[in-house]
Amino acid sequence: MKIEVLKDSKSSTASLRELPTPAVMIDGAVVQRNIQRLASYAAQHRLAIRPHTKTHKSKFVAGLQIQAGAIGLTTAKVGEAEQMQVTSNDLLMAYPAVDSARCERLAELARTRTMRVVADSFTGIEALATAAQNAHTTIGVLVEIDVGMGRTGVSTAQESLKLAQLIEQTHGLRLDGILCYPGHIWNPADQQTAPLAAVSAKLQEAIALWTASGLEALIVSGGSTPTAYQSHFVEQYTEIRPGTYVFNDMNTVHGGYCKIEDCAARIVCTVVSNAVKNQIVIDGGTKTFTSDICLPARESGHGYMLEYPQAKLTRLSEEHGQVDVSACEKRPKIGERVSVIPNHICPCVNLQDALWWQETDGSLLRINVDARGKLS
Repeated sequence: MKIEVLKDSKSSTASLRELPTPAVMIDGAVVQRNIQRLASYAAQHRLAIRPHTKTHKSKFVAGLQIQAGAIGLTTAKVGEAEQMQVTSNDLLMAYPAVDSARCERLAELARTRTMRVVADSFTGIEALATAAQNAHTTIGVLVEIDVGMGRTGVSTAQESLKLAQLIEQTHGLRLDGILCYPGHIWNPADQQTAPLAAVSAKLQEAIALWTASGLEALIVSGGSTPTAYQSHFVEQYTEIRPGTYVFNDMNTVHGGYCKIEDCAARIVCTVVSNAVKNQIVIDGGTKTFTSDICLPARESGHGYMLEYPQAKLTRLSEEHGQVDVSACEKRPKIGERVSVIPNHICPCVNLQDALWWQETDGSLLRINVDARGKLS
């Protein structure tokens, strides 16, 4: 895949040693491999891909996903959608909108592109309808069904039908289908058949009820990074929305969903102290790594240091990362650069103004985190 540098990307820097740290560095070759692997899987199983941009928040990376065949993009917030609209004319906000300010911005986006959003309440549907009618636009709506996450989405097929019927009858809205998120499934890949069968059964119940009532779910949107390559076990899916797969992190490594070499993102830090015995301190703390633990390996620390696998990032304060090096035969020196794969890459990216994209020749390109801080 040829990389097409977007206009808002900055000039390259000479070398890794010149980077101000902490900095998120992205291995471009690994990103492209991850994108192509999912594209091949989806083509094999006749699934569309609508990747979630929450991981990279970058028009540059989103552009690579579109080039590889993604049918559109998923965002969590309307601010992200506003940033990504130059990359795709087909956007889905997989987050309920219930306030007038957010709905008005969605209705504005719907003037020039396909804009879809999820709903799991009458309140949300009414708010979307008011905004769309005032703007004289049409917003596509997917009814969200809870398939086990216990976060958002209606619990029963009957509830989903009631929402679908209201959407179908409401001027300014278009009933586009069903959305679910199997984010509760963290089983090893070879043990996901049963929980995904339960997801499939719940979706089928709703689809059958809709069909009997004269309604059609043209889109059935689901998926996550842990379940991405088992998505074909949910026969109802028409598209999948993984996000983390593009970079990966220690959650996906320890979960068995990828290998270390599939992790494209690492946080480059500088060793700033070794004053305490058996410890070094790096210049990245919670404002760099966040406080997320590794879900599949809760005692593994706050990340994996590539150059020193026996080191353990044990404690984070705002600007300091304390690393236990007692198990290391060779220890990092003050001033040395180290690379850490974080537990959860998505919030780490949101803390950065830019990512450093590394080409195969080692050169670095500054890529803006366009949707950084777009929380509304």
